[in-house]
Amino acid sequence: MRDRIDDAFKTAMKSRDPVRLSTLRLVRAAITEADIAARGAEEGGGVAEDAIMALLQKMIKQREDSADLYETGGRVELCEREREEIAIIREFLPKPMSDTEIDAAVAGAIAETDASSLKDMGAVMAHLRAEHLGRMDFGAAGKKVKAALAG
Repeated sequence: MRDRIDDAFKTAMKSRDPVRLSTLRLVRAAITEADIAARGAEEGGGVAEDAIMALLQKMIKQREDSADLYETGGRVELCEREREEIAIIREFLPKPMSDTEIDAAVAGAIAETDASSLKDMGAVMAHLRAEHLGRMDFGAAGKKVKAALAG
């Protein structure tokens, strides 16, 4: 994934695409920052792929929140910029799961963890994170898990 991001960065530099270039610069800086933080905690050559995926998802979530705020504040140009950045970052993540796939994954996780009440929600969510990191919208999945365990 790092190589794909670096290649896209080089291509954006050559094509002089300012939005893509600045977005990829932010992505690379966030990954470098995570690498530095990981070096302090343990030996190794940086963060793993799953940590990069989680980082990218966090960046998308931040931009979605910002876009919503800009939209409600009437700042359409800033909202559009955030949405452009979201699209660029999403290129590096696996294809998101559909609602049907999320429903099936939630049912499978509940069965595999033998969850029977809301007390087991943490175990189910941990199982889903381990299996579907980078593809699943965990906010939506959490609502589905809660509804399944409450009902």
